[in-house]
Amino acid sequence: MPKMSAPQELAGIAPKLVEVSDEVLFGDIWQRPGLSPRDRSLVTVSVLAALYRGEQLGYHLGLALDNGLSVEELSEAITHLAFYAGWPNAMSAVTQLKKIAEVRESSGS
Repeated sequence: MPKMSAPQELAGIAPKLVEVSDEVLFGDIWQRPGLSPRDRSLVTVSVLAALYRGEQLGYHLGLALDNGLSVEELSEAITHLAFYAGWPNAMSAVTQLKKIAEVRESSGS
């Protein structure tokens, strides 16, 4: 799984938030054996899209791809959640996914 951490540039203003994000969220919760990183990414992307948390969604869509989810699987999850979380949420999420997929395709990642 790729190394995850809170944005270190935030440590100057919120050092404790960055510390607990790195140590508890990324160092403990994401490392627990009950779900694979791939499954954790699917859950996280779904919740962020459903709650219209676009600022965090882009990072987690990229991480989901790094954790083994395909663009097609993420697209399917977003399509499914449109009926439960709302059309605008799904459209915003799939727009971000499209941009990330295009960047990765053009860079060969």
